[in-house]
Amino acid sequence: MESAEIRRRWLRFFEERGHTVVPSASLIADDPTLLLVPAGMVPFKPYFLGEAKAPAPRVTSVQKCVRTPDIEEVGKTTRHGTFFQMCGNFSFGDYFKEGVIPLAWELLTTSVADGGYGLDPEKLWVTVYLDDDEAADIWTDKVGFPAERLQRLGMKENYWSMGVPGPCGPCSEIFYDRGPEFGEAGGPAVNDERYVELWNLVFMQYERGEGEGKENFEILGDLPSKNIDTGLGLERLAMVLQGVHNMFEIDTSMAVIDKATELTGVRYGADAASDVSLRIVTDHMRTSVMLIGDGVTPGNEGRGYVLRRILRRAVRNMRLLGATGPVVAELLDVVIGSMGEQYPELITERKRIEAVALAEEAAFLKAIKGGTNILDTAVTDTKAAGGTVLAGDKAFLLHDTWGFPIDLTLEMAAEQGLSVDEDGFRRLMKEQRDRAKADAKAKKTGHADLSAYREVADTSGSTEFTGYGSTEGESRIVGLLVDGVPSPAATEGDEVEVVLDRTPFYAEGGGQLADQGRIKLDTGAVIQVRDVQQPVPGVSVHKGSVQVGEVTVGSAAFAAIDVRRRRAIARAHSATHLTHQALRDALGPTAAQAGSENSPGRFRFDFGSPAAVPGTVLTDVEQKINEVLARELDVQAEVMSIDDAKKQGAIAEFGEKYGERVRVVTIGDFSKELCGGTHVHNTAQLGLVKLLGESSIGSGVRRIEALVGVDAYNFLAREHTVVAQLQELVKGRSEELPEKIAGMLAKLKDAEKEIEKFRAEKVLAAAAGLVEGAKDVRGTALVTGQVPDGTSADDLRRLVLDVRGRLGQFSGAGDRPAVVALFTTANGRPLTVIATNEAARERGLKAGELVRAAAKTLGGGGGGKPDVAQGGGQNPEAIGDAVAAVERLVTETA
Repeated sequence: MESAEIRRRWLRFFEERGHTVVPSASLIADDPTLLLVPAGMVPFKPYFLGEAKAPAPRVTSVQKCVRTPDIEEVGKTTRHGTFFQMCGNFSFGDYFKEGVIPLAWELLTTSVADGGYGLDPEKLWVTVYLDDDEAADIWTDKVGFPAERLQRLGMKENYWSMGVPGPCGPCSEIFYDRGPEFGEAGGPAVNDERYVELWNLVFMQYERGEGEGKENFEILGDLPSKNIDTGLGLERLAMVLQGVHNMFEIDTSMAVIDKATELTGVRYGADAASDVSLRIVTDHMRTSVMLIGDGVTPGNEGRGYVLRRILRRAVRNMRLLGATGPVVAELLDVVIGSMGEQYPELITERKRIEAVALAEEAAFLKAIKGGTNILDTAVTDTKAAGGTVLAGDKAFLLHDTWGFPIDLTLEMAAEQGLSVDEDGFRRLMKEQRDRAKADAKAKKTGHADLSAYREVADTSGSTEFTGYGSTEGESRIVGLLVDGVPSPAATEGDEVEVVLDRTPFYAEGGGQLADQGRIKLDTGAVIQVRDVQQPVPGVSVHKGSVQVGEVTVGSAAFAAIDVRRRRAIARAHSATHLTHQALRDALGPTAAQAGSENSPGRFRFDFGSPAAVPGTVLTDVEQKINEVLARELDVQAEVMSIDDAKKQGAIAEFGEKYGERVRVVTIGDFSKELCGGTHVHNTAQLGLVKLLGESSIGSGVRRIEALVGVDAYNFLAREHTVVAQLQELVKGRSEELPEKIAGMLAKLKDAEKEIEKFRAEKVLAAAAGLVEGAKDVRGTALVTGQVPDGTSADDLRRLVLDVRGRLGQFSGAGDRPAVVALFTTANGRPLTVIATNEAARERGLKAGELVRAAAKTLGGGGGGKPDVAQGGGQNPEAIGDAVAAVERLVTETA
């Protein structure tokens, strides 16, 4: 049973029994105690705690989950993984133990034909908490479960919590007996490898406090109501129903492994070290795709760091397997292909997911090329000096110069038998952050001594800002710095910082970029102003260069800003206020401003949100903003006390410090914010606002980017041109485009399937000719050859096995030794599959040994079982030599 069908049956079963189906929540946890969603019940935590009303008394979901505490163990064992899906059914004060236990039993044991999973009841075992007689009685008396297969275990095994303060309670777990090949008998209490846990039924009735581990925490009391929280691991059930040994071999995971083996020529199961890497790649690529799909972007902190770490681990392990170029695109395609049916948003968000993942891969490939050499040299030097610890400055160099996450350095060093001086690394990281803060401060002050600005303020007072009412005006130069040093004069070509007694230039602040323009002196001198900052409160410093003449302190001046730029910035700033309010209306007060930048014709707005904003919500926000523009609301500014502003409900801007008197900008009856920036006089002056999209920029912070006015119009004009071109191509109206294009893509997909089917049939059609061309090598039927380029590994394997099967029939003697070795070139790399029959193996002709001989000639590697093996290499020109190598080995062995 495919994973998608397991999911469908789960949701259908519980929906038919009165449960409301709830879609999976985002992996970005809406919980300050969690980085990512680690369990299926997390989205329902407020309902269990009574903090919010549940959407229905009973619900069901299949929740995406990510756990990363054991990330280093992924791949080394077949039990550790980061991404998984948790099927859950939940009751909020509705049914309890007597309701959930029979439901679980019914779904697991009902036949496949009748909508269940069809598990053999005789292979199921159950555990309950030590003193939970109620649950035990329901199992034995109501369900009829055999008492000899019911075990009572302690708090560590059968008492559930999230590991942090919150809901908890005793639980009952259902296990599946995989048989004696997985170890001794005796039930889950004896062997959790043989008896694999499928389903955990948690009787959520208590609230836990602080504490560590699974047993050392305080029970604070009863929850407001008795609830049910269950979790069935979809991947574990798939493992059982698909008859495979571990979760890496189920359909959705094996598809990734198959693609990885195709890209590297390494066969899964042939080598323990290679298998570890293949499992890491499979798990980490699935997790990466799901995280990016939910809006996480690679970064150096929080969720972004988790994503960066696992995606780079996946890329690195592909390189360990032999990949030399980019691989993420093809692996990502397989993940979306295998998971898209269950999570359609992966398909709709494919382009964004690809863009994020490919950019990170490209950055890492560039980094790893130089960084690996640095690390190898450092390891060699450390070992040569008799050391066992890689110096912290080496780890810092790898991080700072080559982008190596410290965890990757730790892992690669450990592979070489070294530890890393983490304390030294973190000390250097702190020093770098401190320098960065100092540099940022210096950038704003032009690297000048702040005392120079304070001296100007003490002598001439604060700069009077006249820019709210005018864009130009008379002023006087009261301060001048050249290259950061106070000076009485400056000449043509000098970089200067000018302080005026009054200015229409807006100094950067509150997210609004500074004005630009010119300062002209009575002497004819001209200063081109590029930036304006306030390094000390009240002093506006105009940064620029002297274009003509000489500038002296005390000179009369005429300051004029770039009016077109100011108006474009003002439109962007007013649009930011409208966006802020519209988002708060749509998402609630948690969508608070977390930063902004208002530049000519465009703006970006950062706000708090635990998850990606749905496209439909973003569309509604954009529509609301533009409706406000059409209402032609007046924009007014008023100075008042901070207390009065708060009483009026004014919203404070991010990062701003306010005194007793504040400026409040009001946009009609729609928006009211504390703001010192410049704005339009009426919303109609904005013309148009177009939101380009939103993305994650950090833990719990999203960013919207948008265009305003003419910039927005130009964008839409370009979009209209594209739509018109598409209309011409498909001969349809704009509203018909999605359907027509979808139809074309469907036809293309069908055609590709037909082509694939034809190609496979064509490949297999060659079997008869190959059999007829078999050579007799000392009594062994040997078939070698090269099939058309582009033949996939699967098709080549099918052809080899088909030829091997026909050889016995062709020869008239089924026990005649037979060896089939065929070659092809796929994606520019040679590939071979070799198979032997039982009679050949009795003569010592083993497929794995033959493949290794061929792959060595091809410049690669391979392996497999004695009956069939696969390999590959780097040099397709050597296929002829590889064929000869196989023939020689057959001749020598037979």
